[in-house]
Amino acid sequence: MTAQTDTPGTVTTVYKVSGMSCGHCEGSVSGEIRELPGVTSVTAVAASGEVTVVSAAPLDEAAVRAAVDEAGFELVGQV
Repeated sequence: MTAQTDTPGTVTTVYKVSGMSCGHCEGSVSGEIRELPGVTSVTAVAASGEVTVVSAAPLDEAAVRAAVDEAGFELVGQV
């Protein structure tokens, strides 16, 4: 159930987030996750509820969950 792809020096993980419905939602979620140590890129898509995160190392899911909660949404899990 994990969609992780590794390229040298990076890990890409796709998370499912519920409650996003617009560009503002995408920005809120992206902004909070971007603050996590090691995160280099975040792309949130409200239509699918998917958030793609590129980081230097695998992220702690509890930290991602806390960031998504801070933005006012719910992390469902990894895709």
